[in-house]
Amino acid sequence: MKFQPQSLTPYVSARHYFGSEQRRHRERANLSLIQLAEVVNSSKSALARIETAELMPPPDLPSRLDAALGTDGLFHGLYQLAKREAHPDQYRRFMDFESQAEIIENYEPQVVPGPLQTESYARVLLSCQKDLTREQVEERVAARMSRQERQRSENPPRRWAIIDESVLRRQIGSRECTFKQLARLLEQVDNRDSLVQVMPFSAGPHSLMSGALTLLTSPDGSAVAYEEGIEAGHLYEDRDAVKKWRRQYEALRATALSPTESATLIRKAMEDYKPCNTPPN
Repeated sequence: MKFQPQSLTPYVSARHYFGSEQRRHRERANLSLIQLAEVVNSSKSALARIETAELMPPPDLPSRLDAALGTDGLFHGLYQLAKREAHPDQYRRFMDFESQAEIIENYEPQVVPGPLQTESYARVLLSCQKDLTREQVEERVAARMSRQERQRSENPPRRWAIIDESVLRRQIGSRECTFKQLARLLEQVDNRDSLVQVMPFSAGPHSLMSGALTLLTSPDGSAVAYEEGIEAGHLYEDRDAVKKWRRQYEALRATALSPTESATLIRKAMEDYKPCNTPPN
């Protein structure tokens, strides 16, 4: 039986348009899915599912498609739109602000901030959401990893993260997964583009214990605050509201351990997760 390609609906969303453009340019280049998969180092099944919008493109695919198909940044641009669709609606405006922010400050009480997460750590966290299918988990992992792209650019934002000590103490996934995540966090404690502070248990209660907070400052000096709970988040754009959240954040920053002290605590926590070397038989 001759294979009949599934019909596409390019104007439903940016992800659907990405897929339809991939097929259009692939067919214009007289390439089969197998041939394109070999060129871009992917699998036929993955490319087929991307064309029908069943799968979110991984972050490194758009540039490879542009190079293989000679599309001069088309897929890079489409991906910038499509990746926002992997997040809940209330999060998209926050992502727009984040993509332009010059300074990003945040507090996380339970987990490593998303932009500092390893892929394995992010996958374990997202897999805890039982209403997500395996494919949806992978889509959101890819979307979360895409948020880190700007940090590797020539002009990255300045990041300042404060995390609760509980982030260091809770094992996420395997011991190796947690160890590698803390090692990644340690790299970000005090460098040119980022600072990390730990809020120790010894500091006692504080006003931000019940939720995560992110402050975004644009190049023009304007700022927004995003407060996130278990099921929903709220974006504050009013100047007075942002000032209120900033005062609470500044109080937290003054109480948290210094970057040097934080690095020491992170190294100490890593000892609990250091992979065991199994002696040879």
